Amino acid sequence: MGDIVGVDAGAVQALLDDGRIPVVSSIARSTDDDHVYNINADTAAAALAAALGAETLMVLTDVEGLYADWPDSDEVISELTATELEKLLPELASGMVPKMEGCLHAVRNGVRTARVLDGRVQHSILLEIFTDEGVGTMIVPDRPARTPWGAAS
Repeated sequence: MGDIVGVDAGAVQALLDDGRIPVVSSIARSTDDDHVYNINADTAAAALAAALGAETLMVLTDVEGLYADWPDSDEVISELTATELEKLLPELASGMVPKMEGCLHAVRNGVRTARVLDGRVQHSILLEIFTDEGVGTMIVPDRPARTPWGAAS
């Protein structure tokens, strides 16, 4: 298994600039042996979102979001900072790990929010964006530290 070491988002950006909606396959060429490999789609989407300077990464899945205490509770965590998510990663079910690692990568590399939504829910993206409650889990960058006078440092 390899790691994504770089993303050339030029072709995707050109399509976006032209008003098109690109469909991206999660395959990549190795820098070592020139083979083409299948990349985890969540990992690839997060790397592309960061490379494009996206506002938001939306990850659609078949659960409501990140559960606070799975499998003992079905309470969904509505918002987490990057550091809070990083602390939870070792405890997550295996299927959520690439999604949440991707979200963490995205918000630590310039994406303002990453959101994990239940793709089975009709209009879940609209519900997340246009309602106060949202419907999934939103990951945000760490908040800046405050000085004793209340201003961000």
